[in-house]
Order: sequence, then structure tokens, then C-alpha cells
Amino acid sequence: MALTMAVVTLCVFYVVNLEPNLKKLALNQTHDQASEADVETWLQTNGYREPFLERYAQWVGVSPKEASLDPKTGMPVLKFGFCQGPMQRQLSGLLEGNLGCSATFKVRVTDKIIPGLKATGILMFWVLMVMIPSAVFFGVMAGMREGSRTDRTFSVLSIIFTSTPEYVSGVIFTVIFASWLGWLNGSAASATSTAITIYNFTLPVMTLSTFGTGYLARITRASMAEVMMAQYIRTARLKGLTLPAIVIKHALRNALIAPFTVIMMLFPWLLTGVVVVETMFRYQGFGYLLVQAAANNDIDLLLSCSIVSVVIVLVTQLLSDVGYAFLNPRIRVQ
Repeated sequence: MALTMAVVTLCVFYVVNLEPNLKKLALNQTHDQASEADVETWLQTNGYREPFLERYAQWVGVSPKEASLDPKTGMPVLKFGFCQGPMQRQLSGLLEGNLGCSATFKVRVTDKIIPGLKATGILMFWVLMVMIPSAVFFGVMAGMREGSRTDRTFSVLSIIFTSTPEYVSGVIFTVIFASWLGWLNGSAASATSTAITIYNFTLPVMTLSTFGTGYLARITRASMAEVMMAQYIRTARLKGLTLPAIVIKHALRNALIAPFTVIMMLFPWLLTGVVVVETMFRYQGFGYLLVQAAANNDIDLLLSCSIVSVVIVLVTQLLSDVGYAFLNPRIRVQ
């Protein structure tokens, strides 16, 4: 995980700090009125012309940094004065919890990242609460009797859900529930509000959970159908156990190993899904913040959003590896 983090942060830092991005940042900070010479002076003054690896080490926090010196006056100059950066030379970077300053919002990055993660965490929690029970139920019901009418019906619905992208299902739900039925037509009125309401929360949950429910139900159905053909299931049937008893006591736990993997893999998908859905419904979360950072070329905020995404992906994959041992006693972490 540490090696992956090092490689990913180096690649992201390089891409975000490409020359066009730096010039756009300089123009934004000088209100788009600077000449080429003024842009170059701003970049030199604020440390963007230092060697790449030195800047990367300062951003990570393994190399000390200090405020740049104004070439005209020789006095220390803060890159972003509204964040009150350090004047003295010191370690201050990613490892110390200093994610930098947001050039767009004029505050520290942590002041924007934490509320955005909290809002997205609430959204993802309810998406999982809707998606996992529904998908497991549909998948188990379909896999219990492979080839039956119930199996075919749930399979068709799962394929329809899986083949519908978020931006399509979001539009469909908006038309049905907001325009035609008028149940959630307060979304537009609350679009600029940061508070979570039923109007700006229900439709994003429905949109995100639709695709995941179909995909997870398909995986659960395939796993359940395979388990129901196992020898120990046939033995249980010959002993006279009822079908519900066989499913609950013997089949379900083994059938959940593959869906558990998919559930853990859904977290990276949810991070990309919230970017589309939160922007569509103007839900003030992590995905919406990432779009704003990219649109305004907010380098420090973009880097922080990328790091948060990588950490979430790595942690969820670690939890999936450890979770196998609890679902299947034959699997042990040596």
C-alpha cells in the first residue's frame, strides 16, 4: 500500500503540475490580467519553478519549505496569504496533515475536504443500505431456482439496471418523480443549499443504487446458482431439510464470498459515480468538490481529492482481503 501510494502520488503530482495548469493557476491568481512576464514572475516567486522532485518532497512533507522571497524587495512572500503559511523553514506537507490551500475557495483544503467527505459518506452509506439488501435478495431468489420464471424475471431487471448509466437513470428519475409526479420538485429550490434534505438526497441515492443493485444481483445470482449445485447441498436435500433452511444455514454464507468482493470493489465505483451524480443534482459532496477543483484548476485541492480517493480504494481492498477469512473458514491470512 505504501509503495502504491508513493507511485500514485508522484504520477498525480506530475500530471496536475503540468505547464498549462501552472499558467492557468497564475492567471487566476492575477485576475487574468497578467502578461507572460508577470505569469513567469508569479510562478518563480511562489516556488513553482523549483526542481520537480524538490517540490514533490516539500508537498509530501519530507523536505522543509518556507515562504518564497520577493525578487524585488527580498522580503518573504506567501503563495496564498489567506492561509497564513509559515515564514520560517519547516516540515509542512501531506505527512503532517497540511494539504495546502484552496486557490478557489480561499481557505485551507482540509476545511473543504472534510465537509465534502462527510456529505458523500452519508450519501454512500444510504446507497449501500438500499443497494446491498436489495441486490442480495434478488440474487438469492434468482439463484435458488436457476432457469425458473423468477430467475428470468430478476435477471432481465438486473441487466436493465446494469446497462443504464448514472446520468441516464438520473434524468429518468428526475422526469418521473420531479416533473411528472411532483414529489421531489423541490430539488431546484434547494440546489444551492449545503444542507441535506429529502429533495437533494433521495434522487442521488436512487440513481447511484440502481446500477450497483443490478450488477451485484447478477454476481449474487451466479454465485448462488453455483453453490446450490454443490454436493453438500444435495446431501442436505436428501436429509429432508427444507429449501429455506438449506439456503440460510448452508448455502448463503458460501454464496456471499463473490458478492463481498464486488461490494468492496463498488467503493471505487461509487467515488467515480458521485462525481456525475453530485454534479447533476448539485449535491454538495466530495464529487461536486472534485469537479469544482478541476474546473478552476485548483492544484492543491485536486491533489488532495486524488489522495483521498487512493486511500479509500486501498483501504477497502485491504478490508476485502481480510474479510475473506471470516466468510470462508478454509481461507486463512498467513
